Amino acid sequence: MTARVLVVDDIATNVKLLEARLSAEYFEVLTATSGQEALDLCERERIDVILLDVMMPGLDGFEVCRRLKTDPKTHHIPVVMVTALDQPSDRLIGLECGADDFLTKPVDDIALITRVKNLARLKTLNDEMMMRVTTGRRLGATEHAALQRVLSNDGGRILLVEDHERSGHRMTEALQPLHEVTTERFPQSALLRLGAEDFDVVVVSLSLQGSDGLRLCSQLRSFERTRHVPIIILLEDGGDARLLRGLDMGVNDYLMRPVEEHELLARVMTQIKRKRHSDFLRDQIEESFELAVTDGLTGLHNRRYMEIHLATLVCDAVRTGRELSVLITDIDHFKAVNDTYGHDVGDFVLKSVAERLRRNTRGADLACRMGGEEFLLIMPDTPLSGAYQIGERIRTRIASEAFQTPQGTRIRVTSSVGIATLEGENDTPESILKRADNALYAAKRRGRNRIASTAA
Repeated sequence: MTARVLVVDDIATNVKLLEARLSAEYFEVLTATSGQEALDLCERERIDVILLDVMMPGLDGFEVCRRLKTDPKTHHIPVVMVTALDQPSDRLIGLECGADDFLTKPVDDIALITRVKNLARLKTLNDEMMMRVTTGRRLGATEHAALQRVLSNDGGRILLVEDHERSGHRMTEALQPLHEVTTERFPQSALLRLGAEDFDVVVVSLSLQGSDGLRLCSQLRSFERTRHVPIIILLEDGGDARLLRGLDMGVNDYLMRPVEEHELLARVMTQIKRKRHSDFLRDQIEESFELAVTDGLTGLHNRRYMEIHLATLVCDAVRTGRELSVLITDIDHFKAVNDTYGHDVGDFVLKSVAERLRRNTRGADLACRMGGEEFLLIMPDTPLSGAYQIGERIRTRIASEAFQTPQGTRIRVTSSVGIATLEGENDTPESILKRADNALYAAKRRGRNRIASTAA
């Protein structure tokens, strides 16, 4: 995964060191040596993660973070404060300014890369959801009152998994003035509770007697119901290896023991706001588009939604220099299926093809039904080579296994695939679709059940 990381530090050697570490992991690195230069860069460039030094002349890191988080154009960019300060009060100031995380100098390589990757993934997901909400607004969908709750400081429901009685009591006392806290001593009972009730944050101790807290975190990330619930883990000093494993499996944040009350409150509220924001965006997508932009037969997005969303993505890709590819696939000889078996079986095949298409695409991609037996896939951040791999996977999945109707009839179909990619700043959605369509017909002329592309 690639991302654009802005490194901000007034000491050139620190900048060079972080730049080298990140570049070695194929991140695109931008640099700034002052707070004002960082703000100016964020104003005109696409930034995915900011590594921000605290101690700088002029605007210090706290003030830069505060300005970034209060500006609607930049508030969604994850900020990691890089500092030699490790006092709880310094962390609290950073969190109150909106910082998403801290790294303490000297920066550990594994912690640096793991944190940046996690935050970059979160930013990518958030950008994609925001893009779809923007598409909904252009279609006339309006935001509902739940947005006000997202922006409020209302308390949330916290599940604390802790078997140390005194520690659990102290954290509960710290949280309860603002939040509703439920405590479970055992991971299994915590899982049962999460299966029956909704929580805004789960706080998991990694010091459970006879139990593995990380296993619980892994289970929470694997279950659909709890996949998006923020997780904060509690660690003893020297637990870096377990911390990195937790972050790698999707844990959102961590606290070191002894837990400082104000830091606990700040980190919990940050995760509550993040969850409410994500839940709101998902609700917007579901409620706004279900009827207006969904194909009634296959459940995929329809052509109307595709045209508006593709226009948004093309505009964004041209502005930021990102890659964008489009794939059109068409079922070969589909008229023969309708003529031989009837339109009800033809509809079953269309729905089955749509399901295979859905199962074999990434979360950031958008699958649509263009009409008839023709489907389209929009692939952000995907070069032509990557689009070929995805297209070949889809073509293979459709052809490899017969579709069995509820009546027991087995039908084999194949598909042809045409691919096009964004060629430059003068490219348009219409020209990209035209090239993909021409490539599709080229694949059919060459014998069908194959993939082709055409250049501008």
